[in-house]
Amino acid sequence: MNSYNELKKVNEKIHNLGHLGAITSWDQQTMMPSGSNEARSKAMAEFTVLMHQLSTDPKIADLLAEASSEDLNETEKASLREMKRSYDLSTVVPEDLVKAKSLAGSKCEHAWREQRPNNDWKEFLNNFEEVLKLSREEASIRSSKLGLTPYDSLVDLYEPGMTTEKLDKIFSDVRGWLPSLIESIVEKQKSINIFEPKGPFSVEKQKELGLKVMAKLGFDFTRGRVDISSHPFCGGVPEDIRMTTRYDESDFVQSLMGIVHETGHARYEQNLPKEFLGLPAGTARSMGIHESQSLFFEMQMGRGRPFLESIHKDIIAAFGDSEEFKIDNLVSIYNRVEPGFIRVDADEVTYPAHVMLRYEIERDLINGKLEARDIPEVWDEKMKMYLGLDTRGNYRQGAMQDIHWTDGSFGYFPSYTLGAMYAAQQFATVEKLHPNVNESIANGDYSQAFSWLRENIWQKASLLSTDELIKKATGESLNPEFLKKHLMKRYL
Repeated sequence: MNSYNELKKVNEKIHNLGHLGAITSWDQQTMMPSGSNEARSKAMAEFTVLMHQLSTDPKIADLLAEASSEDLNETEKASLREMKRSYDLSTVVPEDLVKAKSLAGSKCEHAWREQRPNNDWKEFLNNFEEVLKLSREEASIRSSKLGLTPYDSLVDLYEPGMTTEKLDKIFSDVRGWLPSLIESIVEKQKSINIFEPKGPFSVEKQKELGLKVMAKLGFDFTRGRVDISSHPFCGGVPEDIRMTTRYDESDFVQSLMGIVHETGHARYEQNLPKEFLGLPAGTARSMGIHESQSLFFEMQMGRGRPFLESIHKDIIAAFGDSEEFKIDNLVSIYNRVEPGFIRVDADEVTYPAHVMLRYEIERDLINGKLEARDIPEVWDEKMKMYLGLDTRGNYRQGAMQDIHWTDGSFGYFPSYTLGAMYAAQQFATVEKLHPNVNESIANGDYSQAFSWLRENIWQKASLLSTDELIKKATGESLNPEFLKKHLMKRYL
């Protein structure tokens, strides 16, 4: 057996064991009793070390060197490239740091679930400072090996090839037009009379509606399920997707779009190429591309009038045919622009402001220009600058609102706005190829959009670089102008 095939076996083994880790992590966030967290955290830390040992086995380096001289086709060469990247990223960080970071992250994340509702920044900070210290240590090691700044070395984990220099240029452009656009849209929408849906909306009715919409969007329930968690996410592995959402009996609006959003992530995972399952080349290209799929579903399609028309009967069947559920009113509700505190509840116009705020803070945290204790003050300054909101003393809706920093996922936030830009560029391409796509969506036929995604994004997985992927799919590299045009067209 040649070295490339040996590498395939090693990576498939890592994937199969990773499946168990993914389901254990899902259970920890959804169904695990709170008193079990300490034992689970220790078990997960040991599992993380085991996975690290498998992923950094020195024999992989030998196999990679040998495989590079074998007669491989272009697809196999791309697969080998991703195996090497995965190995290089894994071998940079020492085993004891991997374990320490896992334990600190589990402790911080679990405690955050009680500290956030209690607005307890002081106790949160005790755990978070350790997470930050270990994350800085990891970033320092990665930066020295990769020749990048500490923060860029973490961004590269989520967005291969992306740097602060590129991000600063992209976000500088957005800062130039976003504040005035928000102001113009808010002013325009003052004349729109919205009838607020009046609850309660039972959790069972919301679940039933969500499952119907997931089915319409093509979710494969034989290879996945949806449950409840405090922070919606899509986890698991392509063969076993674990989606979560949350419900509010006073407001069905956000939970429904949360379902649409996470289904976008799930469809991407469920449609990755089966022939590369278990290999790095068979995984999602980047977090930005992953987020582009959820935002293609939620923002480009989901909040648009055509899609809302396609599920209008289902909404009426769930909650009744009263004034607030008329299609015009629903469109107004789902396209309302209003600066708010919570990122996950933000409309698509103000959302980039939330991301830029977090990007600027975590960049400075990792690069040592900001300390954890100073986050609330800086957060409030930026919240006032970007959205005109005061968060002094409001940690629950301010610096404690997101889960990602609790386990040291720094470098992740830029992916959200990059994803919005990729999604706008992708949907514009679909509209150009299929001028009647919105009419088809209104009639409940999403096949034109999904066929394009399957062929150009889902089935390509990580066989191409991010730039190659988007350029081949849309005809050009990432162009933030598509997002600007989309927002102006929909809202002005």
